[in-house]
Amino acid sequence: MAIYLDHNATTALDERVLQAMLPYLREDYGNPSSVHQSGRRARMALDTAREQVAVLVNAHPSQVIFTSGGTEANNLAIKGVVMRRAPGLLALSAAEHASVMGPAQALVRQGWQWEQVALDDSGRLNGDSLQAVLERRPALLALMMANNETGVLFDVAGVAAAVRAAGAVLLVDAVQAVGKLPVDFAASGAHLMSLSAHKVYGPKGAGALIVDKALDIEPLLHGGGQEKGRRAGTENVAAIVGFGQAAELARVELEQRHTHMRELQRRLEQRLRAEMPKMVLFGAAAERLPNTTYFAIPGIDGETLIGALDQAGLAVASGSACGSGDVDPSHVLLAMGVDHGLASAAVRVSLGKDTLREEIDIFVDRLKAQVKTLQSFGSLACA
Repeated sequence: MAIYLDHNATTALDERVLQAMLPYLREDYGNPSSVHQSGRRARMALDTAREQVAVLVNAHPSQVIFTSGGTEANNLAIKGVVMRRAPGLLALSAAEHASVMGPAQALVRQGWQWEQVALDDSGRLNGDSLQAVLERRPALLALMMANNETGVLFDVAGVAAAVRAAGAVLLVDAVQAVGKLPVDFAASGAHLMSLSAHKVYGPKGAGALIVDKALDIEPLLHGGGQEKGRRAGTENVAAIVGFGQAAELARVELEQRHTHMRELQRRLEQRLRAEMPKMVLFGAAAERLPNTTYFAIPGIDGETLIGALDQAGLAVASGSACGSGDVDPSHVLLAMGVDHGLASAAVRVSLGKDTLREEIDIFVDRLKAQVKTLQSFGSLACA
């Protein structure tokens, strides 16, 4: 029995989402920029999807820019802000995703500097570090709402007040939070917020950037003037329709999904603590996503364990890349002060709306068996 427990990486396309998409892959294939009936039907579908995504995060439809995913949304946010400013400082939390760190690093070649806001040992922002960075007056600060590895939640609204007082723009990556927690763009204080469809049982290749009405950003793509000139290119109508339907389902089913995943998370962590007493649970002292459990078994390399679990029919993720040529384990765990060896043992389990209680028990049973087998060969942690 194969069990998928890597929902922070991607989710299955909901059948109801697929059914909503199919007409726009077949008979309603018109270009939404065309003025004939086929084009107008496509335009109406985009408008509906824009409203559905906006409602999910309490934004106005006019604030939604559709993109190809969270990565493009983060790049558009960061580069779209700085392209209208003289080179200065960018600030990122030390927990940020590569789609935020990457554009910041690329902008160094254009004269920009970037600095990280430190984390505490629970994975939360270090307040002193945040204050010190804001005193340097960055143009933009990027902070994810929920970390994709630890599941730790950040106090976005509290940070937003300080960021705005410092005259900076706040980008909030809500990719992991949306669909699992209530997300309110208007109340968050963010200027920009990135979303991704395939994290909420929608299709890959669709995402959105929510933009404060008072903020003007430079587009990355120029051309036909789509998305009110903020993102040129013929829209992927079917994927965007799917995103809209996934957003609508996430809104309606949010409480049910949250309760279900939280109950399974408690079950998982209770069993891990009881049956694997040496297990270390990362971010345990912080408020976390209801679906994410990030742990390590001391002495067992995470990549090696992931491979063994994969052979046992379990799809989970590792926080370490030491088995694939990258000697550095999770940058998030290292920023939390976790020992290099222990960080190399990290394993992430991320639950989904359709995960079953019996799958949790099967996972723990198979995990125990694989750990026992690996331990029989001695310590396998990365040096």
